[in-house]
Amino acid sequence: MTKLLELALEKVQALPPEMQDQAARMLLIYAGDDAPIAELTPEEEADLIEAKAEVARGELASEAEVEAALSKYRQ
Repeated sequence: MTKLLELALEKVQALPPEMQDQAARMLLIYAGDDAPIAELTPEEEADLIEAKAEVARGELASEAEVEAALSKYRQ
């Protein structure tokens, strides 16, 4: 393992668990791991299928709707 990778892993270990998992997923994707990273529940899979269908039909949120949703999380 290179020194740079060791340093990166030390930094990631200090992050909260959910951020560690996100970093691990990115590294696995970069390394070419084709295994599923997350398993969807049947409900999540149905939601994803419906969301893709909405996009295909052009049913997208307006700029104002996106801004209103994002403004809840901005400080």
